[in-house]
Amino acid sequence: MPDSVNVFEESRQASRRLLGQTIVKAMSAKGFIAEYVDTKEQAMDAVLRIIPEGASVGIPGSVTIREIGAFEKLRERGCAIFHHWDPSFTPEQRKQAWKDEASSDYFLTSSNGVTHDGMLVNIDGNGNRVGAMAWADNPIIYVVGVNKASRDIQSALDRIRDHATPPNALRLHVDTPCSKVGHCVDCDASTRVCRAVLILERPTMGRKTHVIIVGEDLGY
Repeated sequence: MPDSVNVFEESRQASRRLLGQTIVKAMSAKGFIAEYVDTKEQAMDAVLRIIPEGASVGIPGSVTIREIGAFEKLRERGCAIFHHWDPSFTPEQRKQAWKDEASSDYFLTSSNGVTHDGMLVNIDGNGNRVGAMAWADNPIIYVVGVNKASRDIQSALDRIRDHATPPNALRLHVDTPCSKVGHCVDCDASTRVCRAVLILERPTMGRKTHVIIVGEDLGY
């Protein structure tokens, strides 16, 4: 008799693969350069196939990109990395880092959500991340775990607000109502971090937009 735990894991992974491949097919039809991989290691390999040695790379506030080991691997290839997560930065240094991220040779990020029919959904507080997603003249690369997949735009927004924003607020030590109750309350707090919503139905005109869907849970 097969090990039931292995059977459960195999069926779970098979389901994730089917979902990821479904999303990739939908995204490819919309003009995204999309691919599916099973693991975060394969995702990192896919990133390295796109970004050449010595390139500059902008990485905004993304847990996923850190989880796949991008900083270490890119630095090994001599890439210059611009990011604003340095706790020693002054507000002015952080603003400059946002600009450096957006003007790098490549912009490497994740997405808060992806719909089954191939649209990317993101919510931002400062707007630097969604601003760079909406427009820049560099190629952009998204690495997205299948845990961020939702049926449609509304369910993606709901998932982001209820399941991504509270842990992000806790991670950033931002005193928001959702960080106290663990779900969105659609607050009017001055510390609210859900302020700008970007929905990419298609890649923006003239920009190479790579999307790597990963069959693992990554980020929030």
